[in-house]
Amino acid sequence: MAVHKLKSGLLATAIVLATGVVQANDLSELGKSLTPVGAEKKGNAAGTIPDWTGGLNTIPKGFNPDTGYVDPFAGEKPLFTISSANMAQYQANLTAGQMEMMKRYPTYKMNVYKTHRTAAYRQAVYDAAKAEAPNVKLVDGGNGVQGIKKSNIPFPVPKSGVEVIWNHNFRDLGGSVVRYSADFPVQSDGSFTVGKRIETVALASYMDSPEENRILYFMNQITAPANAAGDVALVHEPINQVSEPRLAWQYNPGQRRVIRAPELAYDSPGIGADGLRTNDDLNGFNGSPDRYEWKLIGKKEVYVPYNNYKIADRTLKYNQIVQKNHVNPDFVRYELHRVWVVEATLKPGKRHIYAKRVFYVDEDSWAVLHADQYDSRNTLWRVREVYGVQAYHVPTFAGTGEVLYDLQSRRYLVGGLTNEEKFAEFGKKYTPADFSTAALRRMGR
Repeated sequence: MAVHKLKSGLLATAIVLATGVVQANDLSELGKSLTPVGAEKKGNAAGTIPDWTGGLNTIPKGFNPDTGYVDPFAGEKPLFTISSANMAQYQANLTAGQMEMMKRYPTYKMNVYKTHRTAAYRQAVYDAAKAEAPNVKLVDGGNGVQGIKKSNIPFPVPKSGVEVIWNHNFRDLGGSVVRYSADFPVQSDGSFTVGKRIETVALASYMDSPEENRILYFMNQITAPANAAGDVALVHEPINQVSEPRLAWQYNPGQRRVIRAPELAYDSPGIGADGLRTNDDLNGFNGSPDRYEWKLIGKKEVYVPYNNYKIADRTLKYNQIVQKNHVNPDFVRYELHRVWVVEATLKPGKRHIYAKRVFYVDEDSWAVLHADQYDSRNTLWRVREVYGVQAYHVPTFAGTGEVLYDLQSRRYLVGGLTNEEKFAEFGKKYTPADFSTAALRRMGR
């Protein structure tokens, strides 16, 4: 089956122009008609998207990190299911990638549930956003941000596509997080090999004395399979990567030494992904925006993965989730949410395997929840989804898994699953010294 090319009419359908939103609301509306991070408080006219009333920031009874999240919506049943048989009825609220998956795989479906606007952050995140937003501005043609110190939402009322992406890149992760997760490059016959990792992410905004021009610090330790165990990568993520490229190092256990790794950026292959993910694919998108022109298409109501506590259930085994062609759709929850639609087109003279990318960014959390990615022929190539949950004990909006479908090779990559792993740890205080090359050597031993 031929992979469909993007049709501009699909993107235009049901989109509210962002310029209208900006004109109607300004920074003085934060905490009033807008949520503290810039989303519209009111729901939609149809009542299918409710008002935001503070999100989910209280811990449900029975929650224990040793047993994982308590699903606050466990008793809910799907409102309806979308499949290839009826997707034309819902196409105004679907992405090109979702529809292509249904056309290509008869077993692919989307169970749609009642919408809950659960996203919420710490009060410190709200306070910093309101205090700093009036003085934040883009520099170097949008490739850098100036005037930001503690804020995780530099542009709560975005006027351009790159501002939306900066909000995604800066968004809060509970200050810091240590994630224990599993990855599965799934072959066309459904077979896979389990890879495991420990990721430590510390936001510069959560540190007492971070270095200048930093968003975050990142350490990635591979623990399985055996032939890759012991590999460790370290990244210092600058804000402006035109003036200061991403700083990256790797520890190789075979050589027992630390080496610079400038290739850990942009479209170089991601570690442990079997060629199915670029480095800037992780978490929906990461890194410098400098290779693309970013167009803000506007807002759209889309069925996106949300409140995916079911797929995070620690009683599930990975072989129950991972199937041939796609993950088990019975474990994925979709809800109707307003998202910002941003189209990234490769700049002339710049190189990247994706010539065009369309991102769907949740207005309540600023997280990329879906991305459709196109090759140099403008043909849909890879479809990415991020399974979001509200980590109510922090509180922060977090991913509990993500998937990237390669339509051309008929393979896919599942990442970030935690069902059989240790529960994530949020909020530890770090210093830049914890992410030094000396620390990298110690971790690799």
